[in-house]
Amino acid sequence: MIEKLNDFADNIAAFRCHGRMTKTDYETVLMPDIEDKRKRHKKLRAYTEIAPDFSFGPDAIWAGMKFGLRHFFSWERGALVTDLAWMHHAAKFYGRLGFLIPGGFRAFPTAEANKARDWIGEPQG
Repeated sequence: MIEKLNDFADNIAAFRCHGRMTKTDYETVLMPDIEDKRKRHKKLRAYTEIAPDFSFGPDAIWAGMKFGLRHFFSWERGALVTDLAWMHHAAKFYGRLGFLIPGGFRAFPTAEANKARDWIGEPQG
């Protein structure tokens, strides 16, 4: 399940993911919010919290890949907050593509969620 987080600046797409994520979650929560923000901002930032019970099905993977490719160059910074080790490994790989994301992509443990929120909102400079 994807839950939109509302206490962020308008240029930050912020979500909490928990339980089993499906294609419907992408289509009804994530995609509409990002599409709406793209109408107002050339570049977006992403803040995502991933709960320990997070999982996803093949339909969610495919929906995410298609959506991600379509908006790949829309991002200027990304923060991932989770204690899942496999997500931290994925974030390190994604972080190596830093030349494509000017502000970088960082993973934070759940205990540092406030630090991640501060970092995602910092002016880029």
